[in-house]
Amino acid sequence: MTTPDITARRVLGAIAALVVGTLALTGCGGNANADTNAQSEGKNGGTAVKTSVAKIAISAKDGSTNASINTTGVKVSGGTLAVVKMAVAGSGQVVDGVLSANGSSWKPKEQLERGTKYQISATAKDAGGKTVAADSTFTTVSSANSFIGTYTPDNGTTVGVGMPVSFTFDKAISDTKAVQSHITVTSTSGQKVEGHWVGAQRLDFRPEAYWKAGSKVTMKIDLDGVRGANGVYGVQKKTVTFTVGRSQVSTVDVDTQTMTVVRDGRTLKSIPISSGSPEHTTYNGQMVISEKFTQKRMDSRTVGLGGEYDIPDVPHAMRLTSSGTFIHGNYWYNKANPPFGRTGSSHGCVGLADVQGAQGATNAKWFYDNSLIGDVVIVKHSPDKSVSPDNGLNGWNMPWSEWTAGSAA
Repeated sequence: MTTPDITARRVLGAIAALVVGTLALTGCGGNANADTNAQSEGKNGGTAVKTSVAKIAISAKDGSTNASINTTGVKVSGGTLAVVKMAVAGSGQVVDGVLSANGSSWKPKEQLERGTKYQISATAKDAGGKTVAADSTFTTVSSANSFIGTYTPDNGTTVGVGMPVSFTFDKAISDTKAVQSHITVTSTSGQKVEGHWVGAQRLDFRPEAYWKAGSKVTMKIDLDGVRGANGVYGVQKKTVTFTVGRSQVSTVDVDTQTMTVVRDGRTLKSIPISSGSPEHTTYNGQMVISEKFTQKRMDSRTVGLGGEYDIPDVPHAMRLTSSGTFIHGNYWYNKANPPFGRTGSSHGCVGLADVQGAQGATNAKWFYDNSLIGDVVIVKHSPDKSVSPDNGLNGWNMPWSEWTAGSAA
């Protein structure tokens, strides 16, 4: 009768050995999914903590292929992080990070790259000094399966009262409501701000009237993981704040060939200009300065005008439209019969008297030095049509009712 008891003990012993072996395998080599609170069986049938009560969690799971480029990081509970190392897999390129003050979390210092394979290894300690480790190898979301938006204005800048917030996405957006609802734009002025879609890849925001001078505008971009189209998700998460400077609106009157510069309701200066010629008229309407160049090459072939001109060093050039309208200095004018204040002579731009090299106390230099990106230039009495709202940052030419109708939120 002893044989069954002996057999039973042997079976139980084999099972116990198998369980211990399984636990030992589980405790070897941590990863993002590892249970860092693993326990083992004691000699007297009790349990004892095998390593540490600290538990590490790496947000990007081991083997994952669509990790966030913004929120990937490491956290620990029941202890503090001792060492965290992150690198681009295969290259050894180190990714610098920031450890929280209490040692409970770590995150990369800069946004990660899309479609890149990374490795993270982390070690933590509990209050008793026992350590635990975890690691993960993962790949961030690919460019093909994500979208990103370039935007203006940038963080920390000071702009004119006409500057809209403008996003240009690198993929066509079909779920416009989801994308727009994850971008909020607010102003300390309390002005209501509305978005407007310009096609499938551009989204602009503005209030009904120009921004209030001196206000601060904040845009919160929370697009990380937001679906923009089938199989395409956002990867941006940040807050951007810019300041609206003084109010400057300049009005170009083509009838009189003059420009009146008004700042905060006071006329600063009246400047003679030369607008477009009868063959190449200047657009009417409200235009926003979107770029400034001390000197810029201007080639007529880039705007579909053939080989009519190619000037390598146009001084004090400020862009008004994406199609090529600028307000700029002119040094090549007929000195014996200057056009400024008299007649239109350009190919559609607004010209001011200047000298070659962008030096000297000229009207063009004065206007350039006294203008901000985002300042408004209004052209009136030109025989041309009004500028299209999507030609540059010129949505102010659209009635408010039409602007709000283009919102998806």
